[in-house]
Amino acid sequence: MTKLSLKNQVDDLLDKFRAYYKRQTRTSLAELRRPYDMLLLKVLSLLQDSDPPLARDIVASREAIWGILSDPQKFNEAKLMAGETP
Repeated sequence: MTKLSLKNQVDDLLDKFRAYYKRQTRTSLAELRRPYDMLLLKVLSLLQDSDPPLARDIVASREAIWGILSDPQKFNEAKLMAGETP
């Protein structure tokens, strides 16, 4: 159940970014940072004991992932705008 819940939360966050880039919401990029950080903290809390190397990799990639999400060109190049997932 946790994996499905997490997937739904990731999908919801990506939907918020899509709406932001399509100018369908008044939410600012700065306001999207909080749910991004909260989601990463949730993932890290789930992984820290069961898969410490993966948790470290996620921590190390945190800003790089934000860089993709917060840059419209990178977001589009990652095919996230169309609802695709890598």
